[in-house]
Amino acid sequence: MIFSFAILGGILLNVGAYLTYKGKIYQAVIVYMFADLCWIIMAFEKEDLIGAGFIIVGTLFGLLAFLKMKEGAMRKSLNEDEK
Repeated sequence: MIFSFAILGGILLNVGAYLTYKGKIYQAVIVYMFADLCWIIMAFEKEDLIGAGFIIVGTLFGLLAFLKMKEGAMRKSLNEDEK
């Protein structure tokens, strides 16, 4: 059985979801970034440049959110939204 980048990305997505469930957000985001990289490669292999572009933009926004979390700039409680 040959692993495609889609399968590898899907496995990484599941690992990231499990890490999120366990509360390991930083590790989950890193795993999600590797999953995104698999899907970018897959899109380029399929010559889907528009799809690859959307994945790259989404990955960049995810990276920016990760960096913002790392700096502590996103320390909001979910309950604050109710006020």
